[in-house]
Amino acid sequence: MSSGLSRRYFFFSSAAALAASKLEAKSTPSLKRLGYKSPNEKLNIAAIGAGGKGHSDITGCATENIVAFADPDWKSAAKTFTEFPNAKQYKDYRQMLDKERNNIDAVIVATPDHTHAPAAMWAMERGKHVYCQKPLTHTVFEARMLADAARKYGVATQMGNQGHSGEGTRKLCEMIWNGDIGAVKEVHAWTNRPIWPQGIDHPLPEEPVPPTMDWDVWLGTAATRPYNKEYCPFNWRGWYDFGCGALGDMACHILDSVNWSLLLDAPISVECIKIEGKNPYTFPTKSIVKFEFAARGNMPPVNVFWYEGGLKPPVPEGLPADVKLGDIGDPSNGSLFIGDRGFITTGTYGDGTRLVPDDKMKDYKFPQKLLTRSPGHYRDWIRACKGGDPACSNFSYSGPFTEWVALGVIAQRSEGKLQWDSAKLKITNNSEANKFVKPYVRKGWKY
Repeated sequence: MSSGLSRRYFFFSSAAALAASKLEAKSTPSLKRLGYKSPNEKLNIAAIGAGGKGHSDITGCATENIVAFADPDWKSAAKTFTEFPNAKQYKDYRQMLDKERNNIDAVIVATPDHTHAPAAMWAMERGKHVYCQKPLTHTVFEARMLADAARKYGVATQMGNQGHSGEGTRKLCEMIWNGDIGAVKEVHAWTNRPIWPQGIDHPLPEEPVPPTMDWDVWLGTAATRPYNKEYCPFNWRGWYDFGCGALGDMACHILDSVNWSLLLDAPISVECIKIEGKNPYTFPTKSIVKFEFAARGNMPPVNVFWYEGGLKPPVPEGLPADVKLGDIGDPSNGSLFIGDRGFITTGTYGDGTRLVPDDKMKDYKFPQKLLTRSPGHYRDWIRACKGGDPACSNFSYSGPFTEWVALGVIAQRSEGKLQWDSAKLKITNNSEANKFVKPYVRKGWKY
């Protein structure tokens, strides 16, 4: 056996063992506790958030029985209501989950980021399986809380980062674990987001609340403020109280292949090293965030750089200046892995995974398949709800992943490098930044 083959085999086997240990930690639903449903028996699914992304999540699960909706904005939800006329309609998810408790098996959560954790907790506490949109939560603390709750209640869970079920992401993992570019010590990921207003340094003026909107329920746990149409149904992403900015919208897609292939745990530090448009109310217009991770198994320490607002990394030495990186045909989103023996680039959802420069792919053969292939992101969750294997992006995986993404949000709101103690859920060198680790919860609301 050649020394090159021996090295790849060792790297592949060691990475596979570490990956397997993480997969074994995934929560498995308790069939006895929740009541087994055979693969041929349909689930009764409710949705919290029926407009926007909620509509596509609901239609993605339409092979099952769609039985109820909760959405405070009935104008946004109108299309979904029309397509599923037999589903009961509510504005407050708390009322829906209590009144329909015996008629619901599983719940989709597709709301603004700040209500992900409260809604998911209400569902899991009542023994319901949960599919929750990305980012899993608004804060680091909530991500830890949901992962713990999923284990406690034994429910089947999935975060809505569809690329995790894709072929490209799995191929990338196998390329990295096969040692195809050697040891990875640096990754750069970028997005064209935000494509909504940010850098706004003042609250918006009060406007009349539409008759189709329950503004108090839409605010949920967030601090009270007057209604303005520019907050919802879409631009909430840019406001600290409601969203997680570009990181929340795209990092759980673009950084997923980074998180999975490099078997990342919690970072040891995070720092916003460039920022434009910083203010007390909304996310910046542009920024670069650096995450520092310690060694994992036989993988060396790695720095992960996140670019948003159209900022991009410089082309590294060893690649031509005109190299095509990221999504094929649209390089505005993507990532680049820099190994000690080469480079891999991939797109938003792991699409277009390839070695660069392009001539490296001429005679390249992808390594043997190590990871199982998904039946589809929604089908994966539905299968888990009916007693199958845990869904691939269940909260045991997506919770820790969301924790470090949410730390990037804290870095954007803070000064300097933040040292992170994951076990204590604490930033050790900046007491002011620690106030962003946990969420604000308005009086009258709870998890």
